[in-house]
Amino acid sequence: MGSTHKTVIIRKMDRDSVSGYVGASFLRDDRIELLNSTGKVVYVPTADVKGVYFVRDLQESEELVRKTFPSRPRADGLWVRLAFKDNEVLEGLMGNDLTQLTPEGFLVTPPDTRGNTQRIWVPRSALQSLTVLAVIGGTQLKKRPARVGATQQPELFAEAE
Repeated sequence: MGSTHKTVIIRKMDRDSVSGYVGASFLRDDRIELLNSTGKVVYVPTADVKGVYFVRDLQESEELVRKTFPSRPRADGLWVRLAFKDNEVLEGLMGNDLTQLTPEGFLVTPPDTRGNTQRIWVPRSALQSLTVLAVIGGTQLKKRPARVGATQQPELFAEAE
């Protein structure tokens, strides 16, 4: 497989799953294009998908050990809470960049990055709600407070008359 093909496990809303490989642009007309392990191209409708789990190894499970952060995340981004239509709740980090948001869904980094699952693409149709818990990092412009009793800087050179 080339570097453009990523290893994924697609979890459906009916708890079924399909594993294989997707390309960089895996969305095609409200369907996900997947190359399964037998070499056949399969199309899965996004309405049936709960999440596309980008995994390290297909032989291991995509199940997350931890679904929430134990404390405030350290990485930059949007700390979000996803509530799925089947009442499952998952926290994750999203990029704080509007160019990465698509109308079809969201790319989320799960709380446990040491597990098999590295990222999850969640279609909007699978969500009941998405809540932004915090904005972490980024550039923040801080205005310095004015000093009390500050005087103007004295001129170094007097103007010639």
